[in-house]
Amino acid sequence: MSLTLTVEGMSCEHCEQAVVEALEAVDGVTGASADHEADVAEVDGSADTAELVAAVADAGYEASA
Repeated sequence: MSLTLTVEGMSCEHCEQAVVEALEAVDGVTGASADHEADVAEVDGSADTAELVAAVADAGYEASA
């Protein structure tokens, strides 16, 4: 599965890295990337969408599917 999340609050590459690390820590994620200019994160794997959104929130950003 591939999922695109809208992520609010990223302003730099450090923010992107924080979001990617949070997403990759979720069970079932096989890969993740983030783009602060487009306000999106791409996630590959079988993780639950609610868990991904929660992980991004725990990292300090707001996400929606």
